[in-house]
Amino acid sequence: MATPLQYGDPPHLGPFVLQARLMTGPAGLVYLGQGPDGRAVSVALLTRGAALDPAARDRFVTAAREAERRGRRRGSRAAPTVLAMDGGPAPWVAVPYAPGGAGAERFLEPVMVSGMLLGDRNGPDFVPYWLGDRDPALPAPAPPAPPPVMTGRTVGLAAALLGTLVTLMIVMAWLLLFRMESDPPPIRPLPPPVVVPTPPPTPASPRPGEQSPTPSQGGTERRTTLPGQDDDIGGDI
Repeated sequence: MATPLQYGDPPHLGPFVLQARLMTGPAGLVYLGQGPDGRAVSVALLTRGAALDPAARDRFVTAAREAERRGRRRGSRAAPTVLAMDGGPAPWVAVPYAPGGAGAERFLEPVMVSGMLLGDRNGPDFVPYWLGDRDPALPAPAPPAPPPVMTGRTVGLAAALLGTLVTLMIVMAWLLLFRMESDPPPIRPLPPPVVVPTPPPTPASPRPGEQSPTPSQGGTERRTTLPGQDDDIGGDI
């Protein structure tokens, strides 16, 4: 009975788009998928625990490869025709979907080992340590795409642009240095003189006993008469 996909189910395996769950077993899960040509397929995928067990993974991959080899050689109908498979860390196998017929769940049967490997069974069945893990094994994410490779023309244009920018910077630096060396620093003009008007001088009044200067041809003479002296005894000062 088909059930919807659950959280953790891969959306696609290889070229097949998964649409629903057909079966959930102890060793793996079976999905209903659709191929690129629209064909319905049955896809078996190991659980995460079984995929981590090298022995369990080898039994699953061996059964799928043997079925693929038999179908190519003799066209046997005992096993379903293998359309595609992957034996990597998350192995899966896809076969045509036939409602009510054998599907990809047949390849999950060899994964489980029941009873004893030698002789009769004298004890309990072998139980693998990963039996409780029912999560599907997911393939590793694809590596990131490599960075785009630049063509020779693009590299040449980038180099030419870089060279032009470097040349312009050198020319600008040279012009700046040449201008600083050739042009003398500007001389600051002196501030304009400030003239403060002053009042004209005021003649001082003569002291007692002093004569005011009188104009003469030879210049200005000053005669001083002291008290108790005659006028004719005075001398030139």
